[in-house]
Amino acid sequence: MPLCPCGSGLAFDDCCWPVIDGTRPALTVETLMRARYSAFIRSDLDFLDRTLAPEKRAAFDRDEVGHSAGEAAAVGIEVLAVEGGGAGDESGTLDYLARFKMRGEPHLHHERATFRRDDGAWVYVEGIVNPKSPPRTVVKVGRNDPCPCGSGRKYKTCCGR
Repeated sequence: MPLCPCGSGLAFDDCCWPVIDGTRPALTVETLMRARYSAFIRSDLDFLDRTLAPEKRAAFDRDEVGHSAGEAAAVGIEVLAVEGGGAGDESGTLDYLARFKMRGEPHLHHERATFRRDDGAWVYVEGIVNPKSPPRTVVKVGRNDPCPCGSGRKYKTCCGR
C-alpha cells in the first residue's frame, strides 16, 4: 500500500482515503485539510469541490486546479497552528504549510484557512495565503521602573546595568 500524500506516515487507504471516499467523516479541520491536500495531489477535483463552502463553489475553477494538481508531487503538509476545529466545534482555523514539487522545483504554500460545519460536515470557507503575524510591540522600561525580571528592584540597579 502506498503511503498517504499528507505525510502522516500511514498508508493512504488507512489515512485520507476513507475521508475522500466518504466512508469516514473528517472529525477535525486538520483531518479535512490533510484529506484536501491528498485529494489535490491525486487530482480528485470532486472531493475538493464537495468540501468547499456552498458560496465558494461557483468560483472553483476545475480546469485551473486540475492543471496545477497534474503538475504537483507531494512532499507533505505541516500544521503550524489550530484554533477550534475539533469534534465539538462549529468553526475552526488552521495555519499550515503545504509542500509540493512542481515541474521538479520545490513549491511552498502557506495559508491560514477557515472552516465551518455545514449539515454536520466540515467545509473549507476561505484562506489567507502567506498570512502575516501581528506586529510586535516593545515596551520600553524606564530606569526607575520595577525590573521586569521580577526581582522587586529598580531596573537601573538590576538588569539595566
